[in-house]
Amino acid sequence: MKFSKATNYALHTMLFLAAATPNKLIGVQQLAERQQVSPTYLSKILTKLVKAGMIESTSGAHGGYRLKRNWEEISFLDIIHAIEGTASLFECDLNHSPECLIQQVMVSAEEQMENYLRNQKISELAKKMTVVL
Repeated sequence: MKFSKATNYALHTMLFLAAATPNKLIGVQQLAERQQVSPTYLSKILTKLVKAGMIESTSGAHGGYRLKRNWEEISFLDIIHAIEGTASLFECDLNHSPECLIQQVMVSAEEQMENYLRNQKISELAKKMTVVL
């Protein structure tokens, strides 16, 4: 499975926010520097996470981002869907019936992958990290 750079940055940003003090505001500049990415580009990703209800933003001199909802429950799949959407990864372009054996295998694989990612919580990884702010 290949996903976009935006999803990669989103996963790493969410892990950093979860591993840091979850209620502490962290500025976009600090988040961007940590991943060596443009703050403008990261801001677009953070906006999607805000819209998905995972983080909140506070503007101003002491503003930044922090986790919003119960961060222990945020899964890899939640973050991927916030950035990539929920469209199927495996679409068969051939025009045929739902009994297509190839499509059945691909749908089953996608369901298994989504179940695995749904069970992988950012909080579990955050417990293994030490973050210096």
